[in-house]
Amino acid sequence: MIKKIKISTSEQVILIFLILLAIFTFSSFIILKNKCLFVKNYNPNNIKFKFPQNIAVLNTNCGNVIIELYPNISPNSVKRFKTLIKKGAYDNIAFHRVIENTLVQAGDLEFGKKGSLNYGRIGSGKSGLGTIRSELEEKFEFKKGSVGLARNNEIDTEDSQFFIILKDMPLFEGEYTPVGKVIYGINVLEKVKFVKKYNIVPRPDFINTFRMIETN
Repeated sequence: MIKKIKISTSEQVILIFLILLAIFTFSSFIILKNKCLFVKNYNPNNIKFKFPQNIAVLNTNCGNVIIELYPNISPNSVKRFKTLIKKGAYDNIAFHRVIENTLVQAGDLEFGKKGSLNYGRIGSGKSGLGTIRSELEEKFEFKKGSVGLARNNEIDTEDSQFFIILKDMPLFEGEYTPVGKVIYGINVLEKVKFVKKYNIVPRPDFINTFRMIETN
């Protein structure tokens, strides 16, 4: 007859601890592996917009970022932005400049394309359509989610690159051309890959698609 071995209280505690540790380790691995796990994805088809002609949907691996454009504030800049969006020019373009909890930047159509990234020149690429004049609006408040056109150190050098801020940036007011604001999905952008102490991101995340809602 086999004699049953009784587990002591201390052994039971150790066993429970090991089981909990295994569960915690497995859960942590799943969460780290899937950075998008708790990110809400908004379906624009389920949202009623007041001005659908000014709604653009930027899609990343973590979901949709829904942006309302402001042609009444920056008509020429929004026109350029819409032109590039409608052409699908931003598809598979890198978020090449990302500052943690501050901003994400994309839109280098020349050197930021997936499969042909040029790390030596990324951030300096153009659209081929030429630069446009800055439309600086001092009354526009660059609050979290605001979208602006990027430029070099001189005004009137905006082209295809744009940024979206992840926190309020009052210093940008009157310095950059605003084109719109994220109204749904800012949390998606907070998951875009960044590298601490470096603005240019190696092996960056990409825009999957960028479309005006009228053409979705």
